[in-house]
Amino acid sequence: MLVSEFDYALPAELIAQAPSERGSARMLVLERATGRMRHAHVGALPEFLAPGDLVVVNNTRVFPARLRGHRVPSGGAVQCLLLHRLDRERWDALVHPGQKLGPGARMSFGGAGGLLEAEVLERTFHGRRVIRLLAPEGGDIETIIDRIGHVPLPPYIKRADTPFDRERYQTVFASRRGSVAAPTAGLHFTPDLVRALETTGIGRAEITLHVGYGTFKPVRVEQAEDHVVDAEAFEIAAAAARAIDRTLAAGRRVVAVGTTTTRALESADAGRPAGARPATGVTDLVIVPGFRFGVVGALLTNFHLPRSSLLMLVCAFGGTERVLAAYREAVDRRYRFYSYGDCMLIT
Repeated sequence: MLVSEFDYALPAELIAQAPSERGSARMLVLERATGRMRHAHVGALPEFLAPGDLVVVNNTRVFPARLRGHRVPSGGAVQCLLLHRLDRERWDALVHPGQKLGPGARMSFGGAGGLLEAEVLERTFHGRRVIRLLAPEGGDIETIIDRIGHVPLPPYIKRADTPFDRERYQTVFASRRGSVAAPTAGLHFTPDLVRALETTGIGRAEITLHVGYGTFKPVRVEQAEDHVVDAEAFEIAAAAARAIDRTLAAGRRVVAVGTTTTRALESADAGRPAGARPATGVTDLVIVPGFRFGVVGALLTNFHLPRSSLLMLVCAFGGTERVLAAYREAVDRRYRFYSYGDCMLIT
């Protein structure tokens, strides 16, 4: 399919720049078998599920991966977005201004929480660098990052991060540090909603997929099938795999909370007739229309960028024409889009 088929018109003012109160988001419900749409709020999620269904969430935690500092010795302003740690000292990172920071360039990042120094070791692709990160005054590097770093809000949020974002850009399930972007469908859950699901007899399981910057990677090919996504680390523990298999064996639905959870579950399916196996590894699975889902039976997700791999995944699950019709409906109804926006449930 052509990437251009996954396009839609979105007024800029519908891109949410700040979150609403957690648990208050609107929810568009799409029945993929019929195309029927209904409008609700996320607190009504239990009403659209059934006892015996299993909600699967991503428990990754976003770390404050954006460092702001200066070049050494010039003093010019510099930013560094840490993508993932390669070994004890080396990190894969995005730096700005990238055109001025080649191998050998040095940077300093400091604050009341400590000091970090970085050296560019290698220029890779699309502005990415391999850097060496050191703590010259001592201390644990990740602890210092947590103290002086900034929340890496998505590029379409046109404001600086605030201390409020440190909590709000995390899900209530966040426990395993490692992401540079939140699994945004999980941002809608509150303890009250979790209890309501449990009271209704709906199960819950947690898996981990550490979201990388590739979630915002532009699709630079014409054919959707040719797109390559960055590999991301994931883990499905044995207890979660057993819960998934029990649910499917009972003829109930596995409800994936977000595209990250969907990719992890379908990666762990690994060609089995149905189910998921305990798995730890990385996935570069690309899901586009025509993909056969082996695990996921319903999907809760936010609204995604035009021509993005995330929108392609949602269209693969819900049907391209019906999903894009739902997006047009959401625009007409003034839903809020993207990470801090509203959500849709596809059943």
